[in-house]
Amino acid sequence: MTILDELAGYARERVRQAKQRNSEEELERRAFALPRGGFAFEKALGKPGLSFICECKRASPSKGLIAPDFPYLQIAAEYEAAGADGISVLTEPKWFLGKDKYLQEIAEQVSVPCLRKDFTVDAYMIYEAKLLGASAVLLICSILGEEEIRDFIALCDRLGLSALVEAHDEGEVETALRAGARMIGVNNRNLKDFSVDTGNSRRLRERIPPGVLFVSESGVKTARDVERLREIGADAVLVGETLMRAADKRAKLAELRGTP
Repeated sequence: MTILDELAGYARERVRQAKQRNSEEELERRAFALPRGGFAFEKALGKPGLSFICECKRASPSKGLIAPDFPYLQIAAEYEAAGADGISVLTEPKWFLGKDKYLQEIAEQVSVPCLRKDFTVDAYMIYEAKLLGASAVLLICSILGEEEIRDFIALCDRLGLSALVEAHDEGEVETALRAGARMIGVNNRNLKDFSVDTGNSRRLRERIPPGVLFVSESGVKTARDVERLREIGADAVLVGETLMRAADKRAKLAELRGTP
């Protein structure tokens, strides 16, 4: 069993326990009682130029504890001040030490659209994302079937949420496209063994047609990394650990952008 299998299995157990506290019917009712979203996340990434998704995460399975001191609201405010186009917030509690409240409080504080970064395995988690204030959810091809992805995208559409569909290889890109993905995130980190290869984005770029937003995820550390992705026509990059470890996040993001 890979760590990805464990993450997905734990997500299913979390959903099972959550449904005992609040039924899916109740969560669905509450989610649809809110105003329909305006797909703010994909609109932010669709503007001209390269967009930046900045990540709030305390830990990861590959790096362990990244931020012992985790002033998440301050971090989100710094990202907003630095010009982030989107903020990714980890809510997975076991390996990433995330919490739902991080997303809820950040979404309330900033005007930047937020992605719920978690291992979505059930419609219940999409209702949760809507209620927590997310503008987008992550759907990972490695843990979901094509029909599940299609159904989840349709549910997101009804709620006005964006769906970032994550792929790691050619087959998963094709799955994402057949399922109707409008945003595809190519993960440069193999979640089965944690190896990182930013060349993965370059290899898969040509398989993603015009009209589908292309996001490069993981492994972005330098301005040169960003420039290479800009050269292949990436619409956005997701930057996590590099920003989380930076003492001055505003300066680091400016450095990655290649601006003074």
